[in-house]
Amino acid sequence: MRVRPFSDDDFEAIAAFLAEDEERLLGRPSQIDAGDIRAWLHQVELESCSWVFEEDAGIDAVGWVEPHGEVGVAIGVVREGARGRGLGTLLVERSEDVLCAAGVSRIHEIALAADPAAPALLEAHGYREVRRFWEMAIDLPEPPLEPVLAAGMRIEVFRETEARAFYDALDEAFRDHWEHHPRAFEEWWEEKRTAPDYDPSLWFLVRDGGEIAATVRNDPNRSGGGWVGALGVRARWRGRGLGKALLLHTFRVFFARGTTTVRLGVDAESPTGATRLYESVGMYVDLEQVVYEKAVA
Repeated sequence: MRVRPFSDDDFEAIAAFLAEDEERLLGRPSQIDAGDIRAWLHQVELESCSWVFEEDAGIDAVGWVEPHGEVGVAIGVVREGARGRGLGTLLVERSEDVLCAAGVSRIHEIALAADPAAPALLEAHGYREVRRFWEMAIDLPEPPLEPVLAAGMRIEVFRETEARAFYDALDEAFRDHWEHHPRAFEEWWEEKRTAPDYDPSLWFLVRDGGEIAATVRNDPNRSGGGWVGALGVRARWRGRGLGKALLLHTFRVFFARGTTTVRLGVDAESPTGATRLYESVGMYVDLEQVVYEKAVA
């Protein structure tokens, strides 16, 4: 068994490995591709924070971690035929070692809800379930309805000269989101504008007079379709249909580009009622993830 960090040359193989695992657990085709891996790992220090466990026959397990201030996030997947050999335990322990060295006080391990082995493995290492997230999708056989806004409001394409105002509006909208930790604008902007799938023509906002009331940041090609990276409505504009308007506008733009499936991730217990909004426009739950937490300091 060899253990080494990821390299850029691994992205296709890792995507195929994760897609196979997802298909086995969910019983349907997976759309994970190398573009997803590239986007997920954009901010990961591959040399110290990622691992491939492999033998001559191929990959047996993969894992990576990413510290975010006091919280570290960890992902680990073991091939079905390689289970029962202690690889899951090795991934958990290696993740903890690296994240603790980075100074985190809590670790979030992410697993698919359909994985029957995850609860026992993580609970044995002191983790407990704290949250669930859904990946929701919509298939577009025809152009969606045109969004309707109140008088004085309009949808505009993001301009980089307004990046700070866009960020401030999005950050305000997410202040009541679970585990929201404000970041410096400069750090956020550097991450987004250098991302491999950054496409500012797919970022939109609702302007009410001179103020930005709501924002949406989209990515062009994730999991075989369009991806809604973040959708937020500032508190005093909620209840006016702005989130729905930005979603419909997003769907129409993707459809016009030939993209007929759009996905997003959402907190299953969203305090703002986001899941109800997404269901109201025809989105359905396609995948469920579980967040397990452990305090390490």
